Amino acid sequence: MKAKEIQELLDFIAKSGLNKVNIETEEFKISVQRDPNTKQVVSVAAPMAHAPAPAAAPTPVAAPTPATPAEAPAASYKSLKAPMIGTFYRSSGPDTPAFVQVGDMVEKGQVICIIEAMKLFNEIEAEESGRLVKALVENATPVEYDQPLFLIE
Repeated sequence: MKAKEIQELLDFIAKSGLNKVNIETEEFKISVQRDPNTKQVVSVAAPMAHAPAPAAAPTPVAAPTPATPAEAPAASYKSLKAPMIGTFYRSSGPDTPAFVQVGDMVEKGQVICIIEAMKLFNEIEAEESGRLVKALVENATPVEYDQPLFLIE
């Protein structure tokens, strides 16, 4: 199952209002459970690749990060959000420079980061053009679907 298909499935489950869903095939196992009073918890596991399951569990720890911008005019900024769950990377490798830095001008369609999901590295492109004001996520940390990654003006 591709990352986009998983994301579509998660969107469908979220809209359905179900509180618990378990899906298991020969290739993977997905368990989605939510409590109306807490954030959604997602766990994904594949028989040969056990890394994605632990990456999803610490996600709530990373959730407070978007609240860190203390600037009052933050409402004028637009956030570039994660289109999927996975591990956020600012560059294509440990020895390569980041795709974008705070202060850089980004163009719509420009690669701004990578999100690894189920051993697939997905290049994430800017949905809008503007100046990058703040990076909201640390390199090599888990992110949730729709979590703000960067602020642009």
